[in-house]
Amino acid sequence: MCHDCEKWEKTNPGLLERNVAAFPYNAFNKDLVARLKYRGDYAVLDAYKEHLQNVWLASGYEGKLVLSVPLSSRRLHERGFNQSEAIIHVLEEVPLSIFERSHSEKQSKRGRKDRMQSENPFRLSNPVTDPVVIVDDIYTTGRTVRHMASLLKEQGCPSVSSFTIFR
Repeated sequence: MCHDCEKWEKTNPGLLERNVAAFPYNAFNKDLVARLKYRGDYAVLDAYKEHLQNVWLASGYEGKLVLSVPLSSRRLHERGFNQSEAIIHVLEEVPLSIFERSHSEKQSKRGRKDRMQSENPFRLSNPVTDPVVIVDDIYTTGRTVRHMASLLKEQGCPSVSSFTIFR
């Protein structure tokens, strides 16, 4: 368990079972994320496809509901695609979209303190009572998945985990 997760578990116990990440988030991968998210370069995902699928299979997440992280309508318009849904398709799973997101400043533009203190931008439109896994591109502070997990848990979801390309 990483240091961030240990701290989260002390302040918000039981929200997230675990996160599985396929790669470390380093300088090289930071550039790849920019190519994927901000330039729409899907070849990045194709290059990682086999490894992502192998890590996914090894994670034990198969059979759980796979949730995408929504973008605000403004952000979706800017990018033209949702990177979370694109990752889910590479994993050959079907994304379940049960959240809505209000528009806010990009997470990448916020410092750690601002991320940790941010208000929950998500709204759960359809509660689920089955175990879920949230799929996203990067796990930085864990704030995004924990915002989503808190809403899921409040509505009776028994288990929330996450899968990210980078951590």
